[in-house]
Amino acid sequence: MKKLALFASGNGTNVQRIAEYFKDNDKVEISLVIVNKKDAYVRERARALGIDDIYFSRNDFYNTNNVLEELKKRDIDIIVLAGFLWLVPENLIQNYTIINIHPALLPKFGGKGMYGHFVHQAVVDNKEKETGITIHYVNENYDDGGIIFQAKCEVLPTDTAEDIAEKIHHLEYEHFPKVIESLL
Repeated sequence: MKKLALFASGNGTNVQRIAEYFKDNDKVEISLVIVNKKDAYVRERARALGIDDIYFSRNDFYNTNNVLEELKKRDIDIIVLAGFLWLVPENLIQNYTIINIHPALLPKFGGKGMYGHFVHQAVVDNKEKETGITIHYVNENYDDGGIIFQAKCEVLPTDTAEDIAEKIHHLEYEHFPKVIESLL
């Protein structure tokens, strides 16, 4: 049995989709959701799905081994970032395989501050003809780890950032759980 910890910062739609995907899989357990915002809606989703959730402050995350100790205590095998916006500290990178999803075709539109609406607006502003998702390994830099998988979608000249967000969500929901499963 592989045990996964999902890290999230916000609404948690990807967390919910991943948890539902693996719900009846006897080889995978979503053991924990870690959040960096006390009031993140993903905590409600986790509780509704019967998954433990834990909040860690910025200080705990960066200046202690509290997160690492919690993951080890729960025998976590892999960390999946599902809408988690902080740079992952070295103590976690050294101890775990960590996977992230980014709402663009890296290396375009990656890096600090490039998430969600900011990415989609950059795609519109740059008049891109396509965009997509990138699932990649996490290293010490934002959106810089080895690419595992990419899926593309067309960007129409009339598309708004909101239109692109909807297309990206469909790609995320379709591919992210399957790619995670292929790595286990």
